Amino acid sequence: MKAMRQNDRWRWLTAGAVGVCLLAFTLMIALLAWQGVRAFWPQRVDLYQLTQPGGQPTALLGETLEHQPHFPAPAAENDALPPVSQVHRYLIKTGNRDWDAPDFRVIYAREALHVSQPKEVMVLQRRSGGNAYGWFAGLREDNEALTAHDPDALLHQRLDQVRALLHKINRIRHVDLTRLNDQLAALDARADRLRQQQQFDTRALSEFEANQAALQRRFARLSSQLADLQRESQRDVLILRDAQDREHAIPLAQVVEAWRPNGMNALQKLTHTLRQIWHFVSDSPADGESETGAFPAIFGTVLMVLLMSLVVMPFGVIAAIWLHEYAGRNNLTRLVRIAVVNLAGVPSIVYGVFGLGFFVWLAGGTLDQLFFSRSLPNPTFGTPGLLWASLTLALLTLPVVIVATEEGLSRIPDSLRQGSLALGATQAETLWHVVLPMALPAMLTGLILAVARAAGETAPLMLVGVVKMVPELPVDAVFPYLHLDRKFMHLGFQIYDLAFQSPNVEADRPLVYATALLLVVIILSLNLLAMALRHRLRERYRLMTQ
Repeated sequence: MKAMRQNDRWRWLTAGAVGVCLLAFTLMIALLAWQGVRAFWPQRVDLYQLTQPGGQPTALLGETLEHQPHFPAPAAENDALPPVSQVHRYLIKTGNRDWDAPDFRVIYAREALHVSQPKEVMVLQRRSGGNAYGWFAGLREDNEALTAHDPDALLHQRLDQVRALLHKINRIRHVDLTRLNDQLAALDARADRLRQQQQFDTRALSEFEANQAALQRRFARLSSQLADLQRESQRDVLILRDAQDREHAIPLAQVVEAWRPNGMNALQKLTHTLRQIWHFVSDSPADGESETGAFPAIFGTVLMVLLMSLVVMPFGVIAAIWLHEYAGRNNLTRLVRIAVVNLAGVPSIVYGVFGLGFFVWLAGGTLDQLFFSRSLPNPTFGTPGLLWASLTLALLTLPVVIVATEEGLSRIPDSLRQGSLALGATQAETLWHVVLPMALPAMLTGLILAVARAAGETAPLMLVGVVKMVPELPVDAVFPYLHLDRKFMHLGFQIYDLAFQSPNVEADRPLVYATALLLVVIILSLNLLAMALRHRLRERYRLMTQ
C-alpha cells in the first residue's frame, strides 16, 4: 500500500508538471496570437480636439493605443498647477511620419479630451513610411482630377491596376533581366574558354558578336518596357487631407491597401484582417509589395531546415550505427561519446564562428580558387550563403541526431539480430533490413529535436548567410534553379531586427509578435509532420519488438 501511494504521488506530480508545461505553451501561443492579430485588425481612428498653450485650437488624428486616466502628473504639470497630482495620459499613433514626425504622440490632460470617430477617415497602408491617416480628397492622373459616382470603387480599381503594373515590373526586373544577364555572362565565359583554347577564330567571333547583339537588343527592349511601366505606375496620385487641413499627394504605387476603419462592420473587419494576414505571409519587401512582407523569411527558414535535415540525418545515423553496431566498447568509443555530449553543450555562436572560418573562408575560398577563378576577387562561394548556413546548423544539431539514433538502436532486442544472422543474413543485411527499419522512429525523434533547435537559431546564422533584405530568393527559374551561394532571410533574424534594430520600435512591436507566432507555427508544423510519420512507423514495427 505504501508503494502504491508513493507511485500515485509520483504519477500525480508528473501529470501536474506536464499540465503546467502545456498550459504555459498554450498561454504563449495565445499571447502571440492576440498581440500579433492587432497588427492586422483595423483599429478605430480617433479625432482629438486640443487647445494649444496659446489658446489656439488644433486637431490630432490617430489610433489610441493607451489611455491612463489616473497617471501621475509630470513635473512641468505640477509646477504649473500644484493642486493637480494626476492627469489623463494618451498614447496615440498618428502615423504620417514623412510629413508630420514623430508618428507616436503622448498627451497629458487634466480632464478627459473630447474624442470623436469620423466614419470618413481613411487609413493608407504604404509600402514605406508606415500608415497615413486622413480624409480622401480625390484622385489625379497626370495632374488631372478623376471623378466618379463611387470614389472608393474608383480608388480600389486604380489600386488593382497599379498592383498589376508593379507585378509586371517585378517580373521583368527579377526574372527576365536576371535571365538575360546570366545569358550574357555565359556567352562571355564561352568566348573566354575559346580564347584560352586558341579556337576563337573568325567564325567564332562572328557568332559571338551576333549572339551578343541579339541579347543586347533584347536587353534594350526590356529596359524600355520597364521604363514605360514605371512611368505608367507613377501616373495616379491620391490626395489625402490630414487633421490640419493640409493636402498631401501620395502616389498609388506607394499604397498597399486603403480602408475606412470607423465605418466597417465586424464582417468587413474580419475580411480585411484575413486579407492583411495573407499579404503579410505572401508579400516580399524586396519586390516593393510591402514593407513588412514575411514570405522571403518563411521561404528561407523552411529551405534552410530542409537542407540541414538532408545533411545531418545521413551523417548522424552513420555515426550512431558505427558507435553502436561496429565500434564496440573501448576507450575510443568512450572518448567519441564524451565528445558528442560536449558538442551538444557548445554555445551556438561558437558554431557560427567555426562555420565562418572553416566553411566560408576555407572551403568557400578553395572552391573559388578552383572553379570560379574568373570571378575573383568577387567571391562566389567564399562568402556567407545558404549552403554554409545549412552545413553550420547541421554540425550544430549532429550530436542530437547521434544520441537519439543510438538510443533507438540500443532498444532493439539482440535476439532479432541473432535470429537474422542465424538464418544466413550478413551483418550488413541484418542492419539494413531489420535494425534500421525498427530504429526509424528514434531517427525521426532526433530529426524533430534537430529541426526544433535549428529553426529557432539566430546568432550563428548572422555570421554565415542571413541578412536583413535579399533582392531575390535562393530558388528561381534560372539554371541551376537552386542557388546555394545566395544569402537568405530568416524569421528568427527578422524578429531580432524588428525588436532591436528598427528605427520605430513602437510601430513594429505587433509585427514582432506576429513574426514570432509564424516561426512557432512553422516549427510546430514540421514537428507534427515528423511525429505523425514516427507514430506510423512505430505502430508498424511494434509487433516485431514484442
